[in-house]
Amino acid sequence: MAFMERSIIHINVADFAVAVERMVDSRLKTRPVIIAPKGTARAVVYDMSEEAYQIGVRKGMALRKAARLCRGVNILPPHPDRYEGAMRALLKQALPYSPLIEPGDRDGHLFVDVTGTNRLFGPPIDIAWRLRKRIKTDLSFDPTWSVASNKLIAKVATRLVKPTGEYIVGQGEEEKFLAPLPIRLIPGIDRNDLLQFEAFNLTRVYQVSALSLEHLQVPFGNRAPFLYEAVRGIDPSPVLPVRQKKPTVLLDHDFGDDTNDVELLNRALYGLVERGGKNLRDQRLAARSLCIVLDYSDGIRHVRRAVAQPATSNDLMLFEAARQTLMRAWTRRIRIRHIGLIFDKLIFPPAQLELFPENRRKTEKRTGLIQAVDKIRDRFGKDAIHMGRMLAA
Repeated sequence: MAFMERSIIHINVADFAVAVERMVDSRLKTRPVIIAPKGTARAVVYDMSEEAYQIGVRKGMALRKAARLCRGVNILPPHPDRYEGAMRALLKQALPYSPLIEPGDRDGHLFVDVTGTNRLFGPPIDIAWRLRKRIKTDLSFDPTWSVASNKLIAKVATRLVKPTGEYIVGQGEEEKFLAPLPIRLIPGIDRNDLLQFEAFNLTRVYQVSALSLEHLQVPFGNRAPFLYEAVRGIDPSPVLPVRQKKPTVLLDHDFGDDTNDVELLNRALYGLVERGGKNLRDQRLAARSLCIVLDYSDGIRHVRRAVAQPATSNDLMLFEAARQTLMRAWTRRIRIRHIGLIFDKLIFPPAQLELFPENRRKTEKRTGLIQAVDKIRDRFGKDAIHMGRMLAA
């Protein structure tokens, strides 16, 4: 059977939350805009316009700092219901062309697999052009779009032409296309990887693609095969059917004796985080959201959710967020029978490094520690090394 070349379209509405708010209020179209929850001391930036980005505002930045950088900016609260509705409208525009459509999570991204549809709709480039025209006409969004042989290349291509534009990468041109680009543009390469590359003074894709798999295995261990393929533009991952349930990582722990001992609860929670973090790293994913489920002895259940900011697969960072969420869920004196932990809204890890040296040093230490633990366990087994908090007093 002859091999059929894949054709993946990536649609990206830049600064999606801002674009939706500007559609609601046209007066915002020429003004710098920041989306962030107001009235909270530790509020962070959810999204920002291109004008605010050029001044230095970034997602996840403290709102106070962002407001100082961008004087006179319009600060709006997030409206998740609006963004979900806009994503449904985007999806509706793409559905006539393929059942294989993978939307992002309220972020204005769509992957559309149009492999083998030439006889129905014409070449993939024509489909992408028509889709962009329909979105602009019907929804007033002006997305970037790209056509490539896989999701990784298509996503990089739209990053290069943001906030508006188009890019086509032909079959067989993937490695040449990536070669001159900064490593941080490759989806799935996270902060941990960037810190390691920086230590070797590697900043461009062509520098990394010159290394063999054996070379990469020395510093990166089991991450090496992914990195080896990613810098060469190899990505066999499928575009998921539109209604397929999004992946999650589910973990739970039943206590032999019901307890309300803080140390036991934290130890059990860290054990769940370790298992979940390893699962995420093996899948090359990071969690943007987590959920704690507590079942009490009397059958009452409490559930609390939290956002991981930034998205991460690092055990130490996940545990900090999980422990804070546990404290919010744990509001009764009744003993606890069962604890559950859910990681969801899984994405390619963000690759942006910390802006400030002190934060980067902290991230480097955490990264080095978790990588060292992973290497030891991969070689000698999962029980070869334990964190101190996992040992009984």
